[in-house]
Amino acid sequence: MSASLAHTIETLSVLGDENRLRLCMLLSDRELNVGDLVRVTGIAQSGVSTHLGRLRDAGLVRDRKEGRECFYTLATDALPSTVSQVLTEVRASEDPTLLGDRERLRALDVERGVGRDAYSPGRTWQSLATGIAALLDLGDVLDVGSADGSAASLVAPYCRSLTCVDTNARAVEAARVRFAEHPHVTTLLADAEALPFGDASFDSVLVFHTLTYTERPDVALGECARVVRSGGRVVVLCLDQHRHQSLTARHGERHPGLAPRRVRALLEGAGLTVRRCEVASREQKKPHLQVVLALGEKLEPAPKTPAAKIAAKKKSRP
Repeated sequence: MSASLAHTIETLSVLGDENRLRLCMLLSDRELNVGDLVRVTGIAQSGVSTHLGRLRDAGLVRDRKEGRECFYTLATDALPSTVSQVLTEVRASEDPTLLGDRERLRALDVERGVGRDAYSPGRTWQSLATGIAALLDLGDVLDVGSADGSAASLVAPYCRSLTCVDTNARAVEAARVRFAEHPHVTTLLADAEALPFGDASFDSVLVFHTLTYTERPDVALGECARVVRSGGRVVVLCLDQHRHQSLTARHGERHPGLAPRRVRALLEGAGLTVRRCEVASREQKKPHLQVVLALGEKLEPAPKTPAAKIAAKKKSRP
């Protein structure tokens, strides 16, 4: 084996660790010290120092001392082309862990006053979400598995009517109290697998963290598809498939999450056209559970051609 090939293999082996890749991504744009990297990644200080030592020995990062502080940055101009390509592909992957690291780094900058020109008092994610929600016109909405209505209360102002259903009598009563002063909101005790509504009753159906708690998710989504109108939407949020049922079962979860491909199959099986189905977020705390977001649309029936209309009339004649 040539020396260059051996070096490339050794360098790639150094990158074969999630945490070292995370550090490389953070150091690709700027200098950071160990304390910064610990706060952003949540990795123990000893772990960060060990990873940085491996990366420095492999020639992937450089360090610079300033008093007692030691700052690190990615050695971009000295990286082998193979390594540069790997890091470019990792950055383009939009991995939830990497996105979380970037968000925490931005939060650290705001805390320290870095990039203050981009800061505006009151410009929080909550206020922005509220402003965006004001653009909504949701029509008649059904929230399946609404619990006490806390999530439904965020969209209630933008619905012509809102119907909240749940199988827990206490939760339904809590929702009824919450919406006591909202005459357009109805709360009912009902099962997702047997919704007490006629066909095509709603413009949108929300299924937020409900599917994995139902005994038969396929039946529940079939019911949702039945009660939504043509052109309407069924929006699903649920945990991605996981191996931590000992944690979630205590909350009543019957299925250990549903992978995006499974959610897609369930929506399609219910006769809906899937517009979106993907992992949308990843929790920062261990065990880093992920959440799937899916949007299914009930398409308008295709208009019949003149030939099809004639054939239908002939078929209906005795």
